[in-house]
Amino acid sequence: MLIALVTTVHIIVSLFLIVVVLLQSGNAGDISAAFGGQGSQAAFGPRGAATGLSRATTLSAVIFMLTSITLSVNAIKQGGPKSVLQGVKTGPIKTQPAAPVNAPAKK
Repeated sequence: MLIALVTTVHIIVSLFLIVVVLLQSGNAGDISAAFGGQGSQAAFGPRGAATGLSRATTLSAVIFMLTSITLSVNAIKQGGPKSVLQGVKTGPIKTQPAAPVNAPAKK
């Protein structure tokens, strides 16, 4: 039951994270910022006060990472890594016999 709760929280947080990231405006949209030029804003320059969206992004990213780690640790405890094709039954392989090779004609 706990894993179902963690999985549900993980899905909700992942959807929320997608929405929050898409709502944010970009920093340094100039092409000159990609090459180290002094565009409108530097990529790693001084930052202003964190907005509500950036705080929500940080918090949801942390929750996403924690739920991801929790789910992966639980998967390992449940029996370790398994192949997704482990339970698939393979059918017999149908092969055709090779065509007979004709010997060269003797003269």
